[in-house]
Amino acid sequence: MKFKKLLFILFLAVAAHSLYAQQREVKTIQPKIMVIPYTKEGEDIRTVLEDDVNKRVVLSKIKEAFDNRGYTTVDFTARLKAAKSNAAFAGENKTDVKAQIIQMSGADIYVESEMDISLSSDYGNKVKIIMQAYEISGGNSLSNKVGQSSSFADVGTIGAKAVENCIEDFLNTMQEKFSDVVENGKSVMIQIGFDQNSSHTMSSAVGNQNLLLSDEIELWMEQNAYKNNYHLQGTSDAEMIFDDVRIPLKDLRSGNNYTLTRFGLSMYQFLRSLGVDAKRDVKGNTLLITIQ
Repeated sequence: MKFKKLLFILFLAVAAHSLYAQQREVKTIQPKIMVIPYTKEGEDIRTVLEDDVNKRVVLSKIKEAFDNRGYTTVDFTARLKAAKSNAAFAGENKTDVKAQIIQMSGADIYVESEMDISLSSDYGNKVKIIMQAYEISGGNSLSNKVGQSSSFADVGTIGAKAVENCIEDFLNTMQEKFSDVVENGKSVMIQIGFDQNSSHTMSSAVGNQNLLLSDEIELWMEQNAYKNNYHLQGTSDAEMIFDDVRIPLKDLRSGNNYTLTRFGLSMYQFLRSLGVDAKRDVKGNTLLITIQ
């Protein structure tokens, strides 16, 4: 009896240590980051840095701050050169090019940096840095900070100081929110509607149990949302909207990034198992399901 009790205590200790290790890992996972320049409407991200050495210097200083903190960073300039040599980008509009560079980066987060540089021989030079961090897969904002500095030094030196003045708070906020995404999943929206020629509605009886289609969908969502975390905004015969569904950041088996497209495939397969055909589309962090 004492031996069994000892084994049980040992089992509890090992389980507690394993749980602590998993929680510690979740909190210390750091994202891969790419720093990109802010572009105004009409500006082309492919050329925005070419004629402005000061902006290149400041962008480099921001990336350096991430590197010094131990983050893995993706070189924007290298990705930009790859995009320029890729014929597929030649005919794209400015917005599409920016989006595709971000998507092809392999990063988890992109940090958009806006640099306002004022030069004055009387009052000194001034640099204001506006940084905004976004989760690439979902587009959610993770951190926003403004840093500024002024002196009679060169712009590169002032820009580095402006970055230094805000980078610590920026990184702490970004890491805290990213860790929450790792632990609780990223938030996406799912809209389910019907093709105009569809014979189905949300009140249609489907599947082996002849449940309403809306009930089948919600039961599936409860089982497949990350940690069963979802919110149903509303449902009617014509549509069903989930405004906050959590999906994992990483595939739990492979460790690769888990995308909304993958979640959409799982949902498509589920609907097919009910005898319901559907089309799916992903726009940003929204999954659109159209039942045929």
